[in-house]
Amino acid sequence: MSNALERGLSALELLAGNAAGLPLQQVAETLGIPPSATHRMLNCLVEQGYVRQEHQHGNYILALKVVSLALKHLSQSSLVDLARPVLERLAGLSGELVRLGIVDTDRLVWVSKAQGSRSGLRYDPDAGAEAKLCCTASGLAWLSCLSNEQALELVYRQGLAKPGEYGPNAPITVEDLLARLQRARSLGYATADESFEAGAAALATAIRHPQQPGAIGVISIAGPSVRLTAERMEALVPALLEAAGELAATSLDCVSKLSVMTSTQAPAP
Repeated sequence: MSNALERGLSALELLAGNAAGLPLQQVAETLGIPPSATHRMLNCLVEQGYVRQEHQHGNYILALKVVSLALKHLSQSSLVDLARPVLERLAGLSGELVRLGIVDTDRLVWVSKAQGSRSGLRYDPDAGAEAKLCCTASGLAWLSCLSNEQALELVYRQGLAKPGEYGPNAPITVEDLLARLQRARSLGYATADESFEAGAAALATAIRHPQQPGAIGVISIAGPSVRLTAERMEALVPALLEAAGELAATSLDCVSKLSVMTSTQAPAP
């Protein structure tokens, strides 16, 4: 059992560094395990939901279950703790709901929130909930960091909004969606007014890691449309962008702390 567990964990670590997945033979050769035993191990991981097999080439790919476990842990970890002052300050300033979302490969997951000036940050009870990309300010903010082709691929996987499925202003055509993405790129932030839900509005901007391309997450402000008007959202933009900059610096600090922790815990040669 111990040997099987070690092999399984080694396979997960190997697949974690290969986004396109690996064929069975390469996994077997890299880990030094007979192909037959590797096949049984990978099938077991597939059955448990930790690995999936890509149909076109048969490669084995790390499944989202592993990432979801990490995100569940993340919602209780130092990254969210370090973000607390930023989220609380923005929530207090706006008097609205502030959310922090993290990019999880091909989806955007909300991991924490702060509820205005009436309470401090509390972890989202629905931590791990996935944002609808095509009709939320958070989704549009992330997609605006990608090319149109990449953005549409992600939206197609999740599905465009159907008439009546979300808010009355949700984009239901590709042309409308692309126009909103272009506007978000030009402004540096995205807005949504009754797009995801009737009577609700939001603005969001991407959190960009200083040393990596693209976005690592988003920060958003959401509230009732009657209170979060276009004028009010425009007034909150500077504070939103400032908070995103602070969170980008925080993410860099987290990576630095993790590297130090890893090096200090590494076994002596």
